Amino acid sequence: MFVLFGELFGRGYANGLVNEARQAGMSIIGITVGRREADGTLRPLTDEELAAGEANLGGKIINVPLMAGFDMDAPAGTPTPTEMLGKLTLKTWTEDKLDWDHIATCREIGVARFKTSLAQVMATLDGMIPDGRNVFFAHTMAGGIPKAKVFLAIANRVYKGRGDRHQSSQVLLDSDLGKLILQNFDEVSANTFGHLIEASAAIRERAERSGGQVCYSAYGYHGTSILIGDEYQWQTYSNYTQGYAKMRLERIAQAAWEQGIRATVYNCPEIRTNSSDIFVGVELPLFSLLRALKRENGGAWAEAQWQACRELLSEAGALDTVMQRIADFYATDVMKGYGNFAAWPMPNSQGLADLMIGASDDIVAMHKERGALITDLLSALVIEASGALMFRECSAPSGPVLWLNHDIIARQLNQAHG
Repeated sequence: MFVLFGELFGRGYANGLVNEARQAGMSIIGITVGRREADGTLRPLTDEELAAGEANLGGKIINVPLMAGFDMDAPAGTPTPTEMLGKLTLKTWTEDKLDWDHIATCREIGVARFKTSLAQVMATLDGMIPDGRNVFFAHTMAGGIPKAKVFLAIANRVYKGRGDRHQSSQVLLDSDLGKLILQNFDEVSANTFGHLIEASAAIRERAERSGGQVCYSAYGYHGTSILIGDEYQWQTYSNYTQGYAKMRLERIAQAAWEQGIRATVYNCPEIRTNSSDIFVGVELPLFSLLRALKRENGGAWAEAQWQACRELLSEAGALDTVMQRIADFYATDVMKGYGNFAAWPMPNSQGLADLMIGASDDIVAMHKERGALITDLLSALVIEASGALMFRECSAPSGPVLWLNHDIIARQLNQAHG
């Protein structure tokens, strides 16, 4: 049985894992985060939405809203954290203060709501899983950015701004706005994994008692080792604001592992997804995968990927220019300064923004079409390889925190297509 703990949306990592479960002929069960009405009320899916979701998943969805986070929760008649953020302005947000006692109450309400719904989901799920079955719980919940206009404007400057439009990520994190967002990230991206492991204890114990195995996977990000020059070196996108929540996710897996529970966070490479597109430049490491494909005994298939990438660019020979630009990017003192694993997640800087966003924009401009980018093609390959690697690893995982670096991604792809 494959249980997707998160919803399956457009393009993203979960698709690779779900495809593996389908190919293996597993029974697939999903959950929903529910939907918000215009007044903020959380509701289950309509019959139409449920049918579309189940067709997309290829399995049954338990229709109880499991929306994580607390940005839309509050005691009746009081403002939600999102409404509190609505009072912040672009001129004063760095100094504006929030009522932390009220936010703590909202957080308690949000967590209690989530755990109550989760108990309901697990009771239903328990009745769907026969004795002796193996159960693979795949956690895919991430995010937690409140829908506040002021934050969207600031985020554009933090993640996309260069020159005088650049905004320091550290100034954001030092503000009350930033502190609230980090709390919400913790609840959505990390604590939900702990709630899942805890709430599924009865299912886990029954399955194991009757001869089955239970494992848990979650998607992390903590930088990636890619081919820089002639060796694989760790690098990262900065500032990865969700990094604190992703490290918390790792600690939750480590704590479960110490109790004999197979819970593993897979730290995956940078790709382009619907949610990562705000992080301009996050896609730059993908180009190095082309070199890794050749390095890891790549044959005709690897060469075909190079050719497919060449054809997406508007000029002959442009791929060589792109690859040189990437090599130059990683050779800069700025990027070398960001190679400090122990200091992760480091704040952004004016120098990094100008370099990274500039490279990203220039490379996108070299394509024939903005809607058909090399990084889209390479992202799909990473999703495919990571799904296969995670699926295979999960029956006997080697540890609670594993990195899917470009060397094993490339080896997996060459093997699958060789």
